[in-house]
Amino acid sequence: MLAADRMNNLEMESAFEVLAKAKALEAQGRDIVHLEIGEPDFDTPTHIVEAGIQALREGYTHYGPTAGLPELREAIARNVSLTRGIQVSPEQVVVTPGGKPIIFFTLLALVQPGDEVLYPNPSFPIYESMINFCGAKAVPVRLLKEEGYHLDLEDLASKVSDHTKLIILNSPHNPAGCIMTRGELERVAQLLQGREDILVLSDEIYKDIIYHGEHHSIASLPGMLDRTIILDGFSKSYAMTGWRLGYGIFPQWVLPHIVMLAANSVSCPASFPQRAAIKALEGSQEPVREMVDEFRRRRDLIVEGLRSIPGVTCPEPEGAFYAFPSIKGTGISSNDFQERALNEAGVALLSGASFGKYGEGYIRLSYANSQENIRKALDRLADFVVKNTMS
Repeated sequence: MLAADRMNNLEMESAFEVLAKAKALEAQGRDIVHLEIGEPDFDTPTHIVEAGIQALREGYTHYGPTAGLPELREAIARNVSLTRGIQVSPEQVVVTPGGKPIIFFTLLALVQPGDEVLYPNPSFPIYESMINFCGAKAVPVRLLKEEGYHLDLEDLASKVSDHTKLIILNSPHNPAGCIMTRGELERVAQLLQGREDILVLSDEIYKDIIYHGEHHSIASLPGMLDRTIILDGFSKSYAMTGWRLGYGIFPQWVLPHIVMLAANSVSCPASFPQRAAIKALEGSQEPVREMVDEFRRRRDLIVEGLRSIPGVTCPEPEGAFYAFPSIKGTGISSNDFQERALNEAGVALLSGASFGKYGEGYIRLSYANSQENIRKALDRLADFVVKNTMS
């Protein structure tokens, strides 16, 4: 029996592959420092957990509406309207089991063979995987290392064509940690003037994890609200990865297609986590602020440590919780560095090449781990690099 040809266009997310290898080594007795997985290492805040438990006791264990519970859609609409300075109605909100369905549903609903989708590269690998799966052409737009990995807007402009159907933006950015400024977003919006046939998928899942400046959404710019799809969720901001809740904000004309795809695939998101999500949005935000403060301290620690390793250069991330240093000076390829760091140094990290062709020469390290473990990882990586690059 052979699988369908379309399956050749999908790729696994490398973080989970490396995690599996690291767990296998731990089962053999090895001590591994995990800097590979993009998951906050904090517990879900207590008031959110209690809301989930209460929802279970109140019987929120049955099917709900495909697009999400009305009361959560209302809470999301209020939150998005407030945080982006736009007017969003609950009817524009679709709640899904995690954020990835928003990417998949958007691409399935909007693009077809012959269409082109522009996306940042390096970037979250699921963008390219899902573009290819849908039969469209993935068009990478490079980041500028000399500009703190901000998107190369001239490269973007040069690649917009008559076949462009969708542009994906991600800010704060995974894996580079850059944040698009309002001025940069205005340049993108200006580029799209007169091209009402091009929509934007704005992945804003890390919007609350920012170390300086502020988050801007392209949806807030004149003329962009009706042609922007916002992707957001609860996993990163509220340490709710296992609760599996994301959401999208859609233009009205797109919404029926998204709901149809959701009904045919996931039926509906689980009901009791949605009740907890209301408490996440409307309860105390102090745990979020405390988490970001700790991430800032870890960021400073890991950047300083990486910069002290021969052959490694590392800009300071502006948001999210990833460092994306260049290892070109070590002479070791990204894939080899990933494998050897795990097997020889006991540090699980990701090859930059797994984030796209422009990621070669880089690695990604998640600093969603304790300062003690980050120091241990830095010591091990320094020893590994010195041993393998110094004569």
